[in-house]
Amino acid sequence: MIKKIKGRYVVVSENTGRKFGTYSTKKEAEKRLRQIEFFKHLKGSSSMKKKLRKKSLIKK
Repeated sequence: MIKKIKGRYVVVSENTGRKFGTYSTKKEAEKRLRQIEFFKHLKGSSSMKKKLRKKSLIKK
């Protein structure tokens, strides 16, 4: 979740209250929240991990 604290946007865990970064714009905070959600859901998907590993090994 994103909270506005003292004029800055803070990405905070809904469950633990842990802070995942402070940003000057809401757009930056939303981008970080999307990253966190992506990796959180990636945790359970082994096929996605394989695809990412293969993609990172391919040289351009």
